[in-house]
Amino acid sequence: MSSETITTTTPAAVSVAGLSKPYYSISEVSSITQVKPHVLRYWETQFPMLKPKKNRAGNRMYRPEEIRLVLRIKELLYQRRFTIAGARRRLLDERKEGPQVEIGFTAADNKLVLHDIKTELKRLLGRLKDHPSARS
Repeated sequence: MSSETITTTTPAAVSVAGLSKPYYSISEVSSITQVKPHVLRYWETQFPMLKPKKNRAGNRMYRPEEIRLVLRIKELLYQRRFTIAGARRRLLDERKEGPQVEIGFTAADNKLVLHDIKTELKRLLGRLKDHPSARS
């Protein structure tokens, strides 16, 4: 078992900086989040955004982002007393509010940087289209 820890100020404000591996087994995630493996498997059926990859043997492999999501689900259900349907709606609403950038990077910072780059490129393209020399 890994001796890695997660530091947190609130249940939702989880820093996964201490997690050094790209993937974690369901038993490691269970230990980190204090959520039993059968509950994690059930949550996969109830929360469409929780989809850990499976290795060749069929074992679930969670990324740090999915561990953060598990902790967010745990907070909504156990501390804030949401129903499963209510927690699902809240998570879907939170996803709609954020940038809609879907890429394969694992770090959220990379996603935000790419979103900023895309926004800036669109702005520059608009300026180039409006420039008088572009109309000739």
